[in-house]
Amino acid sequence: MDRFYFPSWVNRLVILLGLGAGALVVYGGLVYAYGTLPSTLNIGYSPEQPVPFSHALHAGQLKMDCRYCHSTVEKAGHAAVPATSTCINCHSGADANGQTQYTAVHPVSPKLLPVRESYRTGEPVHWQRVHDLADYVYFNHAAHVNRGVSCVECHGRVDRMEQVWQDKSLSMSFCLDCHRNPVPRMRPKSEITNLAWIGPDLNDPEAMKQHAEKMQQEYGLPEDFTASTNCSTCHR
Repeated sequence: MDRFYFPSWVNRLVILLGLGAGALVVYGGLVYAYGTLPSTLNIGYSPEQPVPFSHALHAGQLKMDCRYCHSTVEKAGHAAVPATSTCINCHSGADANGQTQYTAVHPVSPKLLPVRESYRTGEPVHWQRVHDLADYVYFNHAAHVNRGVSCVECHGRVDRMEQVWQDKSLSMSFCLDCHRNPVPRMRPKSEITNLAWIGPDLNDPEAMKQHAEKMQQEYGLPEDFTASTNCSTCHR
């Protein structure tokens, strides 16, 4: 029986398929590398704000509670950008005679001029968003804060930041890591806004067991509690 011969163009096809497969591997590697870069995930992103507000001063040195400015964090999905009236409670401006109507901290500071102008005109201060999830992602601050998840888990030690930056990736894998094993990241209700609180030693099984039992009791959780990882939890 005569030997079967492939047409000559098959040789070129094999070479092209090999090159295509190699290009696909390289492309996949580049996409993965780019997709996990800190710059892509916005880690370290720190836009200039119209008013140089220092969290290190207010939340750190002065020990102001996060909820004084972000007043809806326990009641709503959004943490709320503070209204100008909140700022004016401490930073009311002086009148033409140098007198102030309310508590006055730096009443003539040029850095606070946008705040005073906002209060005078009723126009909002145009703060720049630092943490910005994709539009298709649903995140509820109240659901997390009321279940023992502190601000620091997603935002880092803002009480040490002169100018806030994005400290965590806020990627899907970041969220899933927490949802699959949330108890080590939970804390007592009294410590939610205490960014300096130190939890149990993750390498100490007995300490972790006691912590888990305390969280189960305080929040009414079942044993081996995990948060939902269903797609519809975040993609609605």
